[in-house]
Amino acid sequence: MKRQRNAKIIATLGPSSSDPQVIRQLFDAGVDVFRLNFSHGTQSDHLQRLTAIRALERESGRPIGVLLDLQGPKLRLGTFEGGSAALLAGEPFRLDMNPAAGTNRRAPLMHREIFEAIEPGSELLLDDGKIRLSVESKGPDFAETRVVVGGRISDRKGVNVPAVMLPISALTAKDREDLAFGLEHGVDWVALSFVQRPEDIDEARALIGDRAWIMAKLEKPLAIDHLEAIVARCDGIMVARGDLGVELPAEQIPELQRRIVGVCRAAGKAVVVATQMLESMTNSPVPTRAETSDVAGAIYEGSDAVMLSAESASGKFPLEAVAMMNRIIERVERDPGYRQGIDASHTPAQSTTADAICCALRTIVQLIGPAVTVTYTLSGFTSVRAARERAPSAIIALTPSLQVARRLALVWGIHSMPYRNARDVDDMIALACEAARGAGFARDGDSIAIAAGLPFGESGTANLLHIAKVGR
Repeated sequence: MKRQRNAKIIATLGPSSSDPQVIRQLFDAGVDVFRLNFSHGTQSDHLQRLTAIRALERESGRPIGVLLDLQGPKLRLGTFEGGSAALLAGEPFRLDMNPAAGTNRRAPLMHREIFEAIEPGSELLLDDGKIRLSVESKGPDFAETRVVVGGRISDRKGVNVPAVMLPISALTAKDREDLAFGLEHGVDWVALSFVQRPEDIDEARALIGDRAWIMAKLEKPLAIDHLEAIVARCDGIMVARGDLGVELPAEQIPELQRRIVGVCRAAGKAVVVATQMLESMTNSPVPTRAETSDVAGAIYEGSDAVMLSAESASGKFPLEAVAMMNRIIERVERDPGYRQGIDASHTPAQSTTADAICCALRTIVQLIGPAVTVTYTLSGFTSVRAARERAPSAIIALTPSLQVARRLALVWGIHSMPYRNARDVDDMIALACEAARGAGFARDGDSIAIAAGLPFGESGTANLLHIAKVGR
């Protein structure tokens, strides 16, 4: 199936989209990668969805990526007498580790690590920032605070601690169980929640190895302080705007999104823009005009992918949401201004052989306009570096690894295809022409550009660039 666009679509599966027929319809409408959100549902639920995806993949003949999104640490209040309490601005409010039900004067917070990390003057946000507290004093198991922004708070609402490095791992015991489960069943990407520092990626990498690619979710402001180092350590980044918007002023999020996308593009790492992209389509068959502009903005910036969350997982119109996102991307990529912006924001490559080959490939595409670019890749590296250049040509990634082909389904411009390894250069050219013609990207007489590495079968050796004529 040949997509008519370069940017990719990720859709979250959930109660509205777990039926195999619905999953097929979402795929046909434009989904390239399916997200399994382990903050909701059971392992059994997710296994049924994964099984349906793999069956669809076999039927369609197109690699489909699966993203396992780990829940991460969830910091929550305990319960309240009667289920809720009204907090008034200016009034004192105590948080402590006494499990007794809370009132409008105190509440249980069974997270000693929060009390260890905060200081007088620290801010605590309750219920996605709807209620704000200022810490006046603290001890090893309590904090005396003042209500800055009041409101009604109910049982087990979330707690955010902005601008404070919490002494906790990004991987909980639940996450480790879910991760082992996902790796056993062959997920392609793992999204790591609650990333605060580069070492969080190292911890996950030690568990995952090369069994999946790692995507760091940027939802903590402290992670932005280490942005370049986090990008360098992972395979992709998710701009989790909903959580970032809780701990940061909303007006900062667009600026941060552009910065994150720019850093990822410069480093050649996949970047996904997520959260509330078509939020109104959870309950409406059409989006707001502001939402369509939001999706378009992420594409104009050069993002690899945009993601649907509740819209496809629990919304009433999952198919319509995917189709709308697909149409927005196609429309943007036909705009001449899109190409001008992508070229203007292009950054110099690194001084490596692979980047030299891919830079030359970009120049060739701009000068002679081949029908398609074909990359041979064992690890996915050559194809990812080619995608970094954002050349005005689709990329067919030929790889002997189905797992790598699935991972590349998330990357800008790449149409991944499992293929046997080439025996020699002549065989490589023949296979590239066969793939380009068979997938509908080229016809006899068309030129194609080919990037590969010699010797064949070794990863990270991109050192060959060739122009071929299909059918000759």
